[in-house]
Amino acid sequence: MITTKSFEEKAAGYLERGELQIVQVNMGNLCNQDCLHCHVGGSPRGTRNMDFKTAETIISFLRNNPGLTLDITGGAPELNPNFRHLVMAAMPFAGSIMVRSNLTVMLEPGQEDLPGFLADHRVKIIASLPCYTKVNVDGQRGTGTFEKSIRVLRILNRSGYGRKNGLIIDLVYNPGGGFLPGEQKELEMAYKDKLKSDFGITFNNLLTITNAPIGRFGRQLKEENKLNDYLDLLDENFNRLTLPNIMCRSLISVDYRGVIYDCDFNQVLGLGLKDKEGHPIPISSISAKKLVGQKILTDTHCFSCTAGSGSSCGGALT
Repeated sequence: MITTKSFEEKAAGYLERGELQIVQVNMGNLCNQDCLHCHVGGSPRGTRNMDFKTAETIISFLRNNPGLTLDITGGAPELNPNFRHLVMAAMPFAGSIMVRSNLTVMLEPGQEDLPGFLADHRVKIIASLPCYTKVNVDGQRGTGTFEKSIRVLRILNRSGYGRKNGLIIDLVYNPGGGFLPGEQKELEMAYKDKLKSDFGITFNNLLTITNAPIGRFGRQLKEENKLNDYLDLLDENFNRLTLPNIMCRSLISVDYRGVIYDCDFNQVLGLGLKDKEGHPIPISSISAKKLVGQKILTDTHCFSCTAGSGSSCGGALT
C-alpha cells in the first residue's frame, strides 16, 4: 500500500520550491454546478467565499511581486462578487490572468456580460469539458450541462476566443472514473475534430488532468471499495520524468481566507504552509523570494500528479 513516505522517497530531490511563477487563487466553493468529481465540493450551497479584504491582500502581493501569473479558480469564481475587481485591479501587476470556468456560469442571471468582460481584459479561459459527448458530460455534471457548455463555447468563439491570433481558451479533460487520461495530443485532436464538425467550435489547447483521490471523487472510490486499487494504479504508473515540472514547485494556492498552500489539492486537505510556531501563513505575510527552497508538503494524493504523462493545472507534464 502506498504511503506519504513512499511518495517522498520516489520524489526525492524535487520536493523543494523553486522560483514562484503562478499564484492560484481559490475564491471559494460557491458554484452553479454540483459535479461528481469535484475535489473542492463546489455547489450552489457553497458558503466559503472570499471577501473584499482578502482579495485586496492578493492584489497587494501581486503589486509587490510583479510579473506573476494570476490563476483564478473556485467553485465558480465568477460568482464571487469580488471576482471582477480582482481581475481589473491585478491587471497592472500580473504577467497574465486566467480563470478556470465551468462555462455554464456564463448563462447565470447577471453574468450575461461576462464573456465580453473577459475578452475586454484579455483573460485566458481554462474551461472544463470532461468529454465531447452529451452522455458523458451530463452524466458527470448534470442533465443539460453539455448543451449549455456548447452554447457558451459558441458565444466565446464569437467574442474572439479560440480564433487564430485571438484570445486563448483551453479545454480541460478529466477521466470519468478511476483510470488515467489518454495521451493529451491524441485527445486534443479528437476534441477538435468532433467539436468543429458537430458544432463549429474551435479552441486552442486541450489539457488532461488526472483525478486526485480526494473530495467527492475520493469518497466515491471509498464507497465502491476502489480507493486502494486507484492508489495502486497511480503508484504503478509513477513517472520520475514528471518531477521537474510538478506544479507545486512553482505555484502557490491561496484559499478564500488568504491562507497559502502548495497546491489546490493540499488546500482541500488542510495541508497548509505553517510558520515556526505552527500557525497558517497568510499571503499578506510572505514574499515570492521567501518561498524559494521551502519543503513541499505531500500525501498519497500526490501520486496523481506523477502518474503516466503527469498531471497539473496546466495539463500533462511530459
